[in-house]
Amino acid sequence: MTQQSLLDGNETAAPLVPPKPTLPKLREAAAGCKACDLWKTGTQTVYGEGAQTAQIMFVGEQPGDREDIEGRPFVGPAGRLLDNALAEAGIDRKLAYVTNAVKHFKWTPRGKRRIHQKPNWSEIAACRPWLDGELAVVKPRVLVPMGATAAQALLGKQFRVTRDRGRPVESELAPVVIATVHPSSILRADDREREYRGLVEDLKTVARALGQT
Repeated sequence: MTQQSLLDGNETAAPLVPPKPTLPKLREAAAGCKACDLWKTGTQTVYGEGAQTAQIMFVGEQPGDREDIEGRPFVGPAGRLLDNALAEAGIDRKLAYVTNAVKHFKWTPRGKRRIHQKPNWSEIAACRPWLDGELAVVKPRVLVPMGATAAQALLGKQFRVTRDRGRPVESELAPVVIATVHPSSILRADDREREYRGLVEDLKTVARALGQT
């Protein structure tokens, strides 16, 4: 299997990950990724953002409309909600690295709007080497998958955020792994205040775990 055939089709981004990766090298390599078809409709690759020495890594599903346009993760409505929740939980955003399981925006048109579509497992698998690269470089003390897609991508398809959120789970990916809901789910909730308070409580658990590692 040649690198070109990988770029054209149905495998993973693994051959594109640079040896001895750094975050700038990973970001540069990922900019031209065509390991799945999402590059055809996404404006650009949206790689993670934060310091290489970040103590916490937050992993969401995929960039949204605003992120796709700006090329930065968590800058849309869900990102602003996350910023507010982090502040309430006493977590300095500068301590965090934020990224997504999938680096391109998957969407379907509805009039003039671009509506989010959930990535499938082949797209998640194709993109996984980029996430593995970020984990290997950052080496977060606390890893926080947000939402079912990210949590199941990292912890297995049997993982249920509704069942296991807000408490440490065993994983080799980081010393502490605590899953929570994706901020975008709160924006769609009937009782936003209750769901938001739940996210803040989960993040307070993350803050305590960070202090104990």
